Order: sequence, then structure tokens, then C-alpha cells
Amino acid sequence: MAIQESTDRRRLRGMKTRQAILAHAARVGSAEGLEAVSLQRLATDLGISKSGLFAHFGSKEELHMATIDAAARIFTDEVIRPALATPRGAGRVWALCNSWLSYLERGVFPGGCFFWAVAEEFDSRRPGPVRDSVLEKKNYWSYTLQRAVREAQEAGEIDAGVDPEQLAWELDSLLGGANSGFKNEEGVRAIERGRRGIRDRLTRAATPSAQPLT
Repeated sequence: MAIQESTDRRRLRGMKTRQAILAHAARVGSAEGLEAVSLQRLATDLGISKSGLFAHFGSKEELHMATIDAAARIFTDEVIRPALATPRGAGRVWALCNSWLSYLERGVFPGGCFFWAVAEEFDSRRPGPVRDSVLEKKNYWSYTLQRAVREAQEAGEIDAGVDPEQLAWELDSLLGGANSGFKNEEGVRAIERGRRGIRDRLTRAATPSAQPLT
């Protein structure tokens, strides 16, 4: 029994260490790009031996893939999950966008949205599993917005004639604009502009039965 408890403690400690490493890697990646995320860089930043990091990640690509997955879990916890507590309808679409802007404003990642940053870094000129993983996560966010719009249409709170994919694209583009402005020293002003633009677009798409967006 004592041996099992000792093994469990070591496993738990190893998991916590890995989570701390990946959380730091995601912060570095958002601000400096994933190319700045290396075993040597993390070893220096965190005071961990490089050989110790090899126990968690066998290669730079493996580290990058794990960093993307960790950033996705953080994004889900910070943006998607809180917004889904709002009932289906226009209010949930608004909550998703507001939650995204809050995540940006609170500096969850110091370089703005992790996925916008890394998607720009790994564009079409750099194909491979890292880019595929980033695009998969970005596409899931787009799908989440589209689904929320469709659910709002089913609830009678967004006009049935609205194209869900088009509206989701417009909302995501406004979020991306807020992210760019926020990083380019416009700060809170860019976030407020994004929020105002999203509210105006959703208000135009909403039906009279929808609650006002506040």
C-alpha cells in the first residue's frame, strides 16, 4: 500500500510539473511565437534541467503539440465553458464573444490570443502537424460560434434568414481585429471597439423577442 501511495504521489507531482511547464510554454508562445518555445528555453526559464524536460517531451515538435493542447484547455476553461452557462439564444452568442474579449483583456496569454498568434506564425508556407493542430482548434471555435447562432435561431432569437457561418465569421473577424488592436498599443480601446461592433452586429441579427444585449 505504501509503495502504491508513493507511486501515486510521484505521478501526481509529475502531472503538476508538466502542467506548469506547458502553461509557461503557452505564455511564451503567445508573446514570442512557438519557435521561441524550446526545451533549452523552458529549462532556463523554469530552472529545470534539460534532461528533466526530455522526460516529459521527446522532441521540439512533441513539445509544440503539447503546448497547443494545453492552450486549448485553458481557452476552453476561460472562454467557452463560462459562456455556455448562459441559456441558448442571442445572449449565449453574446456571452461567447464577451468571454473571448474578457480573456484577452485579462491577459490570460501575454501576447493576446494564443491561437491567432500561432496561426499567423504557422501559415500556409509551414504545413505540418503543428499547423494542422492550430487550425483544428481555431476551427472548433468557429464551429462553437456557428452552433450558438443556429441554436439562437431555433430559439427564435436570431432571424431565420441569417447565414450562421457568415455571422460567425463576421463576429470572429471583429474579435481578431480587437486582438490586433490590443496588441498594437490600443489596449482597452480596441476591446471596447470590438465589443461595440459585435453588439451592433448581433442586435441587427436579433429578432424582437430577443433580450437586449448588455
